[in-house]
Amino acid sequence: MTGSSIALPMNRLELPRWAVTAALAVITLVGVPTGIALTGGRVTLDGAVPLAQTLAILVLLRRRWPVATLLASLAAVTAMRGAGLVEVGWIWPVTVFLAHTIVIGRIGWALGTGVVVLAYAANWESVVLGHSPDLVASRVGAEALWLALVLAIGAAYRNRRGWQEELAARVRQSAHERELDARRRRAEERVRIAHELHDVVSHTLAVVGVHLHVALDTLESAPEEARDALRLAQDVRGKAMTDLQALVEVLRDESATKIESPVAQLDRLASLVEQVRTAGVEVSLHETGERSTVPAPVALAAYRIVQEALTNTVRHARATRATVALRYEPAQVAVTVTDNGTSTEFGRSTTARDPGEPETGGHGLAGMRERVTALGGSLRIGPAAEGGFTVQASIPVVGR
Repeated sequence: MTGSSIALPMNRLELPRWAVTAALAVITLVGVPTGIALTGGRVTLDGAVPLAQTLAILVLLRRRWPVATLLASLAAVTAMRGAGLVEVGWIWPVTVFLAHTIVIGRIGWALGTGVVVLAYAANWESVVLGHSPDLVASRVGAEALWLALVLAIGAAYRNRRGWQEELAARVRQSAHERELDARRRRAEERVRIAHELHDVVSHTLAVVGVHLHVALDTLESAPEEARDALRLAQDVRGKAMTDLQALVEVLRDESATKIESPVAQLDRLASLVEQVRTAGVEVSLHETGERSTVPAPVALAAYRIVQEALTNTVRHARATRATVALRYEPAQVAVTVTDNGTSTEFGRSTTARDPGEPETGGHGLAGMRERVTALGGSLRIGPAAEGGFTVQASIPVVGR
């Protein structure tokens, strides 16, 4: 199902109801006398004209009383025919009322009243007017065909409109479910970040506490050792404050990513690359800058981006070579993963996209984008200029 096929029923042009009603009233007012004249009848001031006026007024009331106006219109036509003021037409003058009754779901009323009028018409044409069976069959048969045509077109329109409304409802429901799922996942990740915040604080306080105890115990006996312990405690405190600031910034956002130890994650890059190599893909890893200065959220996001990109390379790319480059700068961390694959199967995008554009792959690519967006960065996923596939991320270092 394509996006255009969904947009059609939701964006179709619809006139206001009053405009449609007014247009149908004018068409009835002009069309009934014209139809009578074209089918061989006489247009008179005491016949076709008042019939057209009566039917036009009933058209204005059909939305409020659909069945009543249908019965009234058929009665008006039958009365005019019985009085001899109109010589032609049994069913077609009330086409608007029949169609409206069908569209609103009263098909039984339209079919039942139509059949009754046709039976009455056959009897009138034969007994009262004394027409031959062939003439009666031709006139009543033509009216019956018109009734069948109105029924078919009205039912088709009703079914099509019902399908459009059902499709639009499904689209709205699907969008609502996706939104709820995204909110649920963001809430779960924010809880995880809170847990990581607790771990960072606990770890920092424990380490700083050890160094302070050492400094206190050696303050008089070994002042130099005490000074070193205080310096180490200050360094740990500074690094922890950077990590805590980054964590708090993420918690302030509606999006959130799980935070783990930055050094532990980035130290596992070599192991991750080796695992991919054992899968048959030649991977080269290039790191520029100081890894230890990267805050915890940024480090984890960088590792997860590399992990997901290489996983897609192994699963979907049919690639033989991949390159991973990480550049640790004072203001940002830049991550680039490129392969020479040719596949665009599920999980890999065929075109480059800006951060605000929707994903076409699985939850892995969406997770990468959520991580980068939560940290205020940008992500580009798409074909590489020299062929293959590339993932490029730029993640700002919060607080630097």
